Amino acid sequence: MRVALVEPYYGGSHRAWADGFAGSSVHDVHLIWHEARFWKWRMHGAFLTLAEQLESDIHEWGMPDVILASSMMDVAAFAGAIRNMAPGVPIAVFFHESQFTYPLSPADKADATYPMKNWASAVAADVVIFNSVFHREVFRAEARRFLNAFPEYKHVDRVASVVDESTVLPVGIDLTQIAGEGHTLGDPPLIVWNHRWEHDKGPVELLEIVRGLIDSDVEFAMAMCGEVFVSVPPEFSDVTQLLGDRLVHSGWAERDRYVELLQGSSVVLSTSMQEFFGIGVIEAIAAGAHPVLPNRLVYPERIGALKGDPAKSLYSSPTHAIDLIVDAFQTPVDPGLSRETNQYDWSRVAPLYDDLLERLSSATTAAHPRPTRRGGRPR
Repeated sequence: MRVALVEPYYGGSHRAWADGFAGSSVHDVHLIWHEARFWKWRMHGAFLTLAEQLESDIHEWGMPDVILASSMMDVAAFAGAIRNMAPGVPIAVFFHESQFTYPLSPADKADATYPMKNWASAVAADVVIFNSVFHREVFRAEARRFLNAFPEYKHVDRVASVVDESTVLPVGIDLTQIAGEGHTLGDPPLIVWNHRWEHDKGPVELLEIVRGLIDSDVEFAMAMCGEVFVSVPPEFSDVTQLLGDRLVHSGWAERDRYVELLQGSSVVLSTSMQEFFGIGVIEAIAAGAHPVLPNRLVYPERIGALKGDPAKSLYSSPTHAIDLIVDAFQTPVDPGLSRETNQYDWSRVAPLYDDLLERLSSATTAAHPRPTRRGGRPR
């Protein structure tokens, strides 16, 4: 079966997801993509240029049996743009994140355009995939709230059917280089904070936790490994200055260095204000780190799936986070958490995607037979 995977924002976790599925699927997966920049313009305009790229791919390799599209574009507009070149080809949309609840940066103001594109994408797709139960239920509640604000013909009555007919599939992760069975606490123990240096990753809370750790006189080192962009919230500069020599890595880490940091870490810390799955946290836990995560967003779901103890991993305040970190420094890492992350390895996750896409293609073909497509050798 041929799958056209359409990713408008081919970078970071989006790229890892696309490459991971393409490399692990039993099917012939062709990537149709744009670079990871100008996300707002991708949401507005990527549908047309990606449709043109799909047309070129069809001319060279033949018609796909199914399209798997990322939600970082207007999937409804994309479906319209390909209606003549790929008639009857079903579209599954994968929601990495939700624009309904994305925290605004200080430079932004509320804009109904982006949540409306998310809603249109979900309605237009043949199958909707969320990356967590938390994400699905956020979408359900926030879509209803959002649509209720309009004057008439509000679509609210359609939200339940769209969400109820959706499915939840985790983001697959390549854990082959990372996975371990826990490790001895370092001297000093290392905290890994592995997120983008942006406003939605909780820099204010991170600053408060780091300040509290330093004031408590506990010995520790820290690695802040994540993408750093042109505009960075000022709290990150305050954090790095406070850490001084305790900061053993700052900014983006190449893969080998990243794995080295994960495997040397004692604690993985998150302060995120927006998280629908948590790839970096799962990677660190797989390497043997103890999770210290906010008791919000998708994190309670993740700790539950890993059979972890919420009382040892989920904090309710910066002070509580500090207490959990100090306790983790004094406790051997539980290897059971690391073993449980195997459920997210692509070797286990890709077959779930394959099965879903096969069923979608078969059901669509049975209902609406398509003309025989030209063959093409696999890429």
